[in-house]
Amino acid sequence: MPLFSPRFLNSLDVGGGNEINFDDPEIVNFLNPVGKDDYVSADVALRNSDIYSTVFQLSADLASSKLITDNSQNQSMLNNPTTWTNGHSFWQAVYAQLLLGGEAFVYRWRNRNGIDIRWEYLRPSQVSVFPLDDYSGLYYNVTFDSPLVGIKQSIPSGDMIHFRLLSQNGGATGISPLRSLASELKIKDSSNKLTINALAKSVLTPGILEVDGGGLMQAKHKSALSRQFMNQINNSNGGPVVIDKLETYTPLEIKGDVSKLLAQTDWTSKQIAKAYGIPDSVLNGQGDQQSSLKMIGGDYAKALMRFGRSITSELSNKQSSSVDIDIKPAIDPVNDDYTTNINTFKQSNTLTAAEAKWLLKKTGYLPPDMPDIPETNTERSEDIDQNN
Repeated sequence: MPLFSPRFLNSLDVGGGNEINFDDPEIVNFLNPVGKDDYVSADVALRNSDIYSTVFQLSADLASSKLITDNSQNQSMLNNPTTWTNGHSFWQAVYAQLLLGGEAFVYRWRNRNGIDIRWEYLRPSQVSVFPLDDYSGLYYNVTFDSPLVGIKQSIPSGDMIHFRLLSQNGGATGISPLRSLASELKIKDSSNKLTINALAKSVLTPGILEVDGGGLMQAKHKSALSRQFMNQINNSNGGPVVIDKLETYTPLEIKGDVSKLLAQTDWTSKQIAKAYGIPDSVLNGQGDQQSSLKMIGGDYAKALMRFGRSITSELSNKQSSSVDIDIKPAIDPVNDDYTTNINTFKQSNTLTAAEAKWLLKKTGYLPPDMPDIPETNTERSEDIDQNN
C-alpha cells in the first residue's frame, strides 16, 4: 500500500510546482514524449529576430499606452507600481512575459488596511497555481527572490494579479502563443541551415581561370597558378587584374535557386505575425500590397486592444475601480491622426474653432498658455458659407 496517493483532479493540479521548473524545455519535452519539442522556451524564442521584434514592439506600445481609472489612489499605483524601476519598464516586462508565456503574474504588497503599497513582478517559474477544494477560485504558492520573504503558500487570488491570454480551462491559466510556432521555428532553423550550406557551396569558388592548353598541366602547377592569381587579386587594392592572352577568368554568380531560397526566408515572419494577430508589415515584410497605411495602422490598433482587454479586465477585477486603456499614445505619438480628425470635425461644423483649439491644447499639441481668442459670429458665418 503506498504511503500517499496524489490527487489529480484536473489540469490545474498538475501544474509546475517548486520542485519542477516548467520553464525548462528539456523537462517539458521529457514529460511529453509524444509531442517532442512542442515546447518553445522564451530564451530560445527571443533569439529569433522576428519574435524579438514582435514582442518588443507590442510590449513597448502597450507600456506606452495609458491605463486610466477614476480612483486617484489606484491611478497612482498604475502609474508607479513598484520601487524597483520606473513604471514603463515594469509594465513592459509584464507585457513581454504575457506575450511570451501567455500569462504573467504580479504580487500585490498591501498593508493591514488592504491598501496597495507596491507591486512585484513574478516570473512564471516562481508561481504555482492551484484550485480551491470546491473549485470556487484559485490560490497561489510563490517563491520570492528575497531570502527575507522566501516561500509564501496559499496566497489568495485577491493578492495576485494574474494576466492570461487564450485559455483551455475556463480562464484559469493561459496558453503561450509560442506553442503555435513550434513547427515554424523548427522549419526556420532547418531553412537557415540549408540556406547557409547552399550559399557557402555556391560561393566556395570565386571564379574559373581557364588556360589555353592547360590540359597538359599537372595538378600542382594548376594549384600554383591559382594561388598566384588570387594573390594578384588580393594585392591589387581593387584595381584591374592583368592576365595572359591565353588565360580567361570568369567569376561565378550565386545560383538562381539559392537566390530564391534566400527570398523565401521571410515565410516564418508572416507566421509569427499571424500568431500575434498583427500585420506582417510590422515585421518589415511587404505585407498586402492592396492595404493602405491607414488600414495597416487600424489592424495593428485592433491587435493592441485585444491584448489590452486582457490587461484591463484583470486589473478591473482586482481593483476597486474600473480600468481602461488608451492606446493613442502608442499608435499616434505625435497626434497627427488626432489633429486630422479634429480638422475634419471642424470643417463639418461638428466642432467650432474654439472647441477644436481647446482639444488640441488639452492633448499638448498646442501650448497650454496660448491665448483663447473668442470666435465672432462673422467668422462662424464665413466658415458655413465656404462649406456650402
